[in-house]
Amino acid sequence: MDNKRHKILLAEDDLNLGMLLLDFLEGEGFEVRLCRDGELAWRAFEQHSFDMCLLDIMMPKMDGFALAKLIKEKQRQMPIIFISAKSLKADKLQAYGLGADDYICKPFDEEELLWKIRAILRRLPEPMPLLKEPVAIGEYWFNPGNQSLQMGEHLKRMTEKESEVLHYLFCHKNKVIKREELLEAVWGENDYFLGRSLDVFISKLRKYLKDDESLSIETVFGVGFIFNVRE
Repeated sequence: MDNKRHKILLAEDDLNLGMLLLDFLEGEGFEVRLCRDGELAWRAFEQHSFDMCLLDIMMPKMDGFALAKLIKEKQRQMPIIFISAKSLKADKLQAYGLGADDYICKPFDEEELLWKIRAILRRLPEPMPLLKEPVAIGEYWFNPGNQSLQMGEHLKRMTEKESEVLHYLFCHKNKVIKREELLEAVWGENDYFLGRSLDVFISKLRKYLKDDESLSIETVFGVGFIFNVRE
């Protein structure tokens, strides 16, 4: 795994433990931002992008539970691991109720934490490449910048979500794309009602692409889709 692209927000008011974890995780290739209270951590989260948050619970100015609630309200899919000296069942249940991916009691083994981090990061959806220029899709030209699909003189202006779904399909063409991966990449979450919306968008894209027989969006029952592009 290439850890260097992963950025971690570490909220820990114990300076000794915080610096120990900072040095350890940076030594493993992660980028780590250490904040010593909840308010500083929240400010950092608002101003920077992260792939994961490691949160202590008992911190000054804002505790870890309040911080996690704010983080999940802004970015529902953000992975969170709580690191705390609190070992009561009620605290663990509260953490998981807020959407935590794991809960580690102090003192803990650094290697165990490392493997938990890696396991969670492996489950994250693959980042979608950013298309800046128009690209050829069969006989069409797709321009994600202005949300257009053009064949000859006919130009179809798409909605933002239609363009994002086609963008993801194209970036993963000729491969099985799981429904949940597509939903999380475009909408940031996976639920039943969004799944119904996705089916509507797929149906519309099939109509937009119907004039080129080399293109098809195949449904893989119970799994997802394949955007077949004959080249």
